[in-house]
Amino acid sequence: MEQHHITTRTGWPDDIATLTATYPRPDWDAHPALRDPTRQWMGAHLGFRRLADVLRDDAEQYLDAKIGGDLYAARLARYGRMLTMNLHGHHTWEDRNFFPEINAVDPRFEAGLEVLEADHLVLDETLHRFTRSANRVVQLMQLEEAQAFEEAGDVHRLASEIEGFLKRHLTDEEDLIVPIILHHKMRG
Repeated sequence: MEQHHITTRTGWPDDIATLTATYPRPDWDAHPALRDPTRQWMGAHLGFRRLADVLRDDAEQYLDAKIGGDLYAARLARYGRMLTMNLHGHHTWEDRNFFPEINAVDPRFEAGLEVLEADHLVLDETLHRFTRSANRVVQLMQLEEAQAFEEAGDVHRLASEIEGFLKRHLTDEEDLIVPIILHHKMRG
């Protein structure tokens, strides 16, 4: 299987970020068109960021011998499953429902939505590698903790990769979508 790596990108090109100047992020909370569905969507993003941080931090704590193997394995199983399942569901909903709704209202940003959908494919593959590695560490913790410890470095690397991806991707997603919602007074 070909492995894709999460790309780094900084913001949007000017032709895609045209509404960002009119609707800058610091003004979103006070905007009358920012309604609960959009706040909930952004709240889910905040939850993903926090879970990715927990998974990376827990791996560091374990590798630095600040938490034990049993606690690490339990937290890895719980929070890893929570992150992967919720992210899969969230971006599947975005690709199938939310992005087509946005595109129908303002097709000028179709290229940006396609970039976000491509990110989701790369994220799926990365989450699959993370899940495989995390499951192996959890299983090895019961069989051979020394080997689990050796392989926890891969979990840390992948958790760090996911954390960095989510920081960039979710910010890009919000920076593209929220101004469109505010401009067209959508999702009220």
